[in-house]
Amino acid sequence: MASSMALACYIIVLGVSVVCWKGAEAQRAFFVFGDSLVDNGNNNYLATSARADAPPYGIDYPTRRATGRFSNGYNIPDFISQALGAESTLPYLDPELNGERLLVGANFASAGIGILNDTGIQFVNIIRIYRQLQYWEEYQQRVSAIIGSEQTQSLINGALVLITLGGNDFVNNYYLVPYSARSRQYNLPDYVKYIISEYKKILARLYELGARRVLVTGTGPLGCVPAELAQRSSNGECSAELQRAASLFNPQLVQIIRQLNSEIGSEVFVAVNTQQMHIDFISNPQRY
Repeated sequence: MASSMALACYIIVLGVSVVCWKGAEAQRAFFVFGDSLVDNGNNNYLATSARADAPPYGIDYPTRRATGRFSNGYNIPDFISQALGAESTLPYLDPELNGERLLVGANFASAGIGILNDTGIQFVNIIRIYRQLQYWEEYQQRVSAIIGSEQTQSLINGALVLITLGGNDFVNNYYLVPYSARSRQYNLPDYVKYIISEYKKILARLYELGARRVLVTGTGPLGCVPAELAQRSSNGECSAELQRAASLFNPQLVQIIRQLNSEIGSEVFVAVNTQQMHIDFISNPQRY
């Protein structure tokens, strides 16, 4: 699974976006979609190998126990919730997510998924992105039963949304094995164009379902992820091919976000350049 190497750096820029939006309303719901970088426990409720329910995960969490977050402690959504002055959102599959706790928001993310449905097939039972969106529709129906449809629409439109996808479409699909099905079907530039076009459909669907403030993260430096270094590097250098994949993906993601905002006529989607932030963190650690 794609992994964050500089979470603190990531939060700095995300935090700026959160603060900018926070001023408009004193309190807002927060919804999370995506993969292991933002999953906070949904996979604990699934029969899958993509789980973070044992040490060393959670060793720096307040309880010192693994929570399902693919992190030693808090993860990205936790820090955003703190910036919003709210409690962390619960995993949507958590049975404790009911009643008024629903009004805080929900986390629908599931480790191992990607933009494409065939990404992460080795993990079998994970919540693929369109299923996450179906769960959000179900969530809205549940909330409507509590506060009514009009207030639910207001809650959804005023919410902050975070979506993190893309890394697994490379490390757990295109480059998963030599001569993978997708690598035989597409050369890398064409594959990137394909998954970007599919990502645009996902973002458009988020908007259709009511999202009006969406942080969209790119991939980090995929070739520098520890698991990829272990498999692909003999001298400790980052994988050039995976770095190339990220360098192709991120600018095109920014481009489709601009296109979507132009089509909508509003700055709904905000691109977060995580690759550059990670590289800056690694290259200039003294700044942090």
